[in-house]
Amino acid sequence: MTEPLKSVLIANRGEIALRVIRACKELGIKSVLAYSEADAQSLPVQLADQAVCIGPAQVAQSYRNAQAVISAALAYKVDAIHPGYGFLSENADFAALCEDEGVTFVGPASDVIRRMGDKIEAKKIARRAGVPTVPGSVGAVSEYREALAIANEVGYPMLIKAAAGGGGRGMRVVETAETLERDLGEIMSEAETAFGDPSVYIERYLTDIRHIEIQVLSDGETVLHLGERDCTAQRRNQKLIEESPSPVLDDTLRRGLSEAATALCREVGYRNAGTVEFVFDNIDSKYYFIEMNTRIQVEHPVTEMVTGLDLIKMQLQIAGGQPITLTQADVRLDGHAIECRINAEDPQNGFAPSPGVVGAFRAPGGFGVRLDSHVQAGYAIPPFYDSMIGKLICWGNDRDEAIERAIRALDELVVEGIITTADFHKEILRSTKFSHGHFNTAFVAELLAARAG
Repeated sequence: MTEPLKSVLIANRGEIALRVIRACKELGIKSVLAYSEADAQSLPVQLADQAVCIGPAQVAQSYRNAQAVISAALAYKVDAIHPGYGFLSENADFAALCEDEGVTFVGPASDVIRRMGDKIEAKKIARRAGVPTVPGSVGAVSEYREALAIANEVGYPMLIKAAAGGGGRGMRVVETAETLERDLGEIMSEAETAFGDPSVYIERYLTDIRHIEIQVLSDGETVLHLGERDCTAQRRNQKLIEESPSPVLDDTLRRGLSEAATALCREVGYRNAGTVEFVFDNIDSKYYFIEMNTRIQVEHPVTEMVTGLDLIKMQLQIAGGQPITLTQADVRLDGHAIECRINAEDPQNGFAPSPGVVGAFRAPGGFGVRLDSHVQAGYAIPPFYDSMIGKLICWGNDRDEAIERAIRALDELVVEGIITTADFHKEILRSTKFSHGHFNTAFVAELLAARAG
């Protein structure tokens, strides 16, 4: 066991930066925040023990500037860098740079990030671990004839996916053989432009699915699964509402998903917090591995609310060489939690961003209510970054109570001066399909289409 961390540079912004700062304070770790010029007046800058400006507002020159971040870490002589989510959090080259400079990267090793970030390699690893994968190509596809042979095997519609894609980008549904050659060429070109890698693979396109993920935690020896999160309520492949447990899993399916996730972690030698993502086919009640997120997730508080575990603290402790002291039998899932991602967007105007200065601000409260947000009255929301301004997480003894509590908390939330998605979340939560729990990833699009009609 090595020495616990004494100082950490936080290479992120907004609510996740604030979340890590708070965890550091409770662990007695000095927090140093790396921020951009646009975030100079932000709450994380105010609450960190120290803060250093690493560049202008543009992310390429600040939050995604690996050299600027590592230079700040070396200048302040920190023990580790916590990347949060987004930005450099799944950048294998940055993790390797940290390793070369002797700074602990709060996350898995760079080679694990690289392997799991390659969707083709990740699929091969999953298959070796005995984890079910979506029927399709085993490796990269680069020629039309190869794609046609796979299409004849898996059938239409099918999905062409960029190996380096993520966050809903780099995907194309192919409905018929007539467009296959054109679609293949176009998605490879788009992948090259967007991700610097033209590699693609092909999978059967499942039309009635849920998105379910398993939170894992590992110190390199002990591997824990901390239950599932159901992230099916999405718009354009972007998550809106997450919950735990899933309303559709029985004990057998839940156990199978959890065992698959931990088997994958052991196969790849995973260390720290991670999320193994699956699609769940509503038609045949089967699940398939799709990818692994080698970082903390936006929706991690959902798991914290039902387990009582502080995942950020545990990340920092593992990074400091402290072993996990829990066993799987110690992990207890209690009640139901729902998270609503509150964005500065206008749902009545195509979800256009709504940056501006926040006027009056009132956070909801009461039993079982948590708001993770860096926003306060007078805060100017910059137009340069993701539009999320906070996450409302509500716990209940059961799903019905969690839904009602979330609606009540959304009613209490006041954010003046900008438009938010809070009312749209209430619309989702009050819908019959959501309350019954029987819906798929097309649910939000159907809700919006019905409203427009």
